[in-house]
Amino acid sequence: MKRIGVLTSGGDAAGMNPALRAVVRTAIVAGLEVIGIERGYEGLLNRWLRPMDLSSVGGIINRGGTILRTARSERFKTDEGLQLAAQVLRENGIEGLVVIGGDGSFRGAAKLEEVAGVAVAGIPATIDNDIGGTEYTLGYDTALQVAMDAIDKIRDTADSFERIFVIEVMGRSRGFIAAAVGLAGGAEAILVPEIPFDPVQICERLKQGMARGKRSAIIVTAEGAAKAQEVATFVEMYLREEVRATVLGYTQRGGSPTATDRIYGARFGALAVELLLQGKSGMMTAVQGGQVVAVPLRACWEQPRVLDESLLKLNEVLAS
Repeated sequence: MKRIGVLTSGGDAAGMNPALRAVVRTAIVAGLEVIGIERGYEGLLNRWLRPMDLSSVGGIINRGGTILRTARSERFKTDEGLQLAAQVLRENGIEGLVVIGGDGSFRGAAKLEEVAGVAVAGIPATIDNDIGGTEYTLGYDTALQVAMDAIDKIRDTADSFERIFVIEVMGRSRGFIAAAVGLAGGAEAILVPEIPFDPVQICERLKQGMARGKRSAIIVTAEGAAKAQEVATFVEMYLREEVRATVLGYTQRGGSPTATDRIYGARFGALAVELLLQGKSGMMTAVQGGQVVAVPLRACWEQPRVLDESLLKLNEVLAS
């Protein structure tokens, strides 16, 4: 193998740049040429390729997002798109491809491996931490820190005005972020997509807390569980107390990556290149039992991650 490509795909996540840096530098030190593919699979179809050298990834380890930029591509999902992508890889002599992204990106990589015969390696990167086969995905820790910092600041205002705040975090189908930041931020209630909730029961718990002297409260909801404003409106009407809603939104994706995301980014990037050099295609870097390992790409959709409901039960006890 003489030349590999690397791309970032799907939603951006802090930790992508540290991983990209590790891929490029590990590959070059090993004697490989590296081609950066801008804007994910859409960029591959449009031939938005550029050679990368050691200086191409200088000064990016502390930057959020991805210097290669990212995009979603409907064209790539078609048979014609896959054939065109395979053609572009062959035309440019790209024998191996590192894909930094999430579940959809890895499914695309698996199809490309089959159609193009190119060796592929995946690096899990999504703030939702919802990829199967791994205990950790790049961007998750940074997203938690950003969300927790926001909750801490909002709690200051909640205490000052003796108010209830409903804070909406990302998580359309999984509540990993909500469960973690809710527990870390001392939320009085946490709402996640995986578990149905009773708004009346939540209000009654808040009422009990107020009877004991609590004058402020924080409710954390994942976007896929309930919208913050809807919850705020219900609680306000039920308790006849002033309630405010805050949607953290895309702030959770940005920011300088934490040490955890930088370290895992470096280790994932180096391992991905090593897998290609060893002829191990169709693999994904992962964390299992606290160790960085390689697992089949298909693990990301065949072994779905399950929310640890004990976190929510613990939070109920601590929020009493």
